[in-house]
Amino acid sequence: MLDLLITHAALPDGRRDISVAVQGGRIVEVAPGLAAPAHETLDAGGRLLAPPFCDPHFHMDSVLTYGNPRVNESGTLLEGIALWGELKPSLKHEDILQRALRYCEMAVAKGLLAIRSHVDTSDPSLLAVDALLEVKRKVAAVIDLQLVAFPQDGVLRSPGGAENLERALDKGVDIVGGIPHFERTMAEGAASVKLLCEIAAERGKLVDMHCDETDDPMSRHIETLAFEAQRLGLQGRVTGSHCTSMHSMDNYYVSKLLPLIAESGVSVIANPLINITLQGRHDTYPKRRGMTRVPELMNAGVTVAFGHDCVMDPWYAMGSGDMLDVAHMGLHVAQMTSVKGIRACFDAVTVNAAKVMHLDGYGIAPGREASFVLLQADDVVEAIRLRPTRLKVWKRGQLVAETPESSARLHVSLRA
Repeated sequence: MLDLLITHAALPDGRRDISVAVQGGRIVEVAPGLAAPAHETLDAGGRLLAPPFCDPHFHMDSVLTYGNPRVNESGTLLEGIALWGELKPSLKHEDILQRALRYCEMAVAKGLLAIRSHVDTSDPSLLAVDALLEVKRKVAAVIDLQLVAFPQDGVLRSPGGAENLERALDKGVDIVGGIPHFERTMAEGAASVKLLCEIAAERGKLVDMHCDETDDPMSRHIETLAFEAQRLGLQGRVTGSHCTSMHSMDNYYVSKLLPLIAESGVSVIANPLINITLQGRHDTYPKRRGMTRVPELMNAGVTVAFGHDCVMDPWYAMGSGDMLDVAHMGLHVAQMTSVKGIRACFDAVTVNAAKVMHLDGYGIAPGREASFVLLQADDVVEAIRLRPTRLKVWKRGQLVAETPESSARLHVSLRA
């Protein structure tokens, strides 16, 4: 007997009236019209059944700190970094832990079951590292939480930056991060990319680097990152996050850069909500959007995913953990309004994000983990348009969240 049988579901690839059979936390069959005894049977009623949402770029150590110690009045990246520097001395382990756990509860309710969080390693105490490692253990049954060792103040710019990062890796942090555009000079930025990629190669780690999060078209550390990925044999294991300078680069240079990124196997994460908020702050009019060249990267064969980046912290006052908000903004900023483009934006917060995160067993197919989300929408286009209710969320075949169907009751008749 099956543990769970879901019938009459729509899938993101456009298939309809599909049944999904689950046994022992795994999907055992996906086909139209299945009929088999099961402990639980659910008629999806034509609603969209999608794999869980994935956020490949987030900052869980700073989440839900908005307004503490003050608000980012300029709205710039640099004031946000300065604010975080003011806040760090007052942070406590329990505070970081509880804020992160509250956010994880928000995420699960939205069907977000995989998160890659950067964690600041600039503080020699590694307070945030220890707190998020504890969060990772606590949420492991429900959320796949990956941690990136992130030297927020610059691995070369801050005293002991490299040593602190390596200590974080020794403690169990998964991935090597960096922020080359925040180093003192372009040359030191390039040197930091080389150093960090060598650390990752030596330790067998993935790389996910904040890269060129600036409006400066001469910030070209993504080029160095792609080169180092090839030099060190890290193809397929390296990600450049943000890459917003590409928005302002000369088209001829980009025509050379895109093939280099593709050949190197480097993936790219755009963060639409934050990129559109932080970038272009020094412009009058016209104002640059700031987000990297998403459709051009995709057309070049680069795996592109979208991240949420921030929720209520020194860099962003908004956010709810809903990756469909991210996809919705990405669609608008990148002008990806064709059906193909809309579907690509949905992929950017599901299958592409899972690929960037190297998630095993992801997707709705036999043999995969029985983790998925039933949305109050009929297809992918409607899901992004409406950002609908997540009716039910399963992790390995277990129901972990549900929300009643949303409907409005009108007290007037407008079509009588």
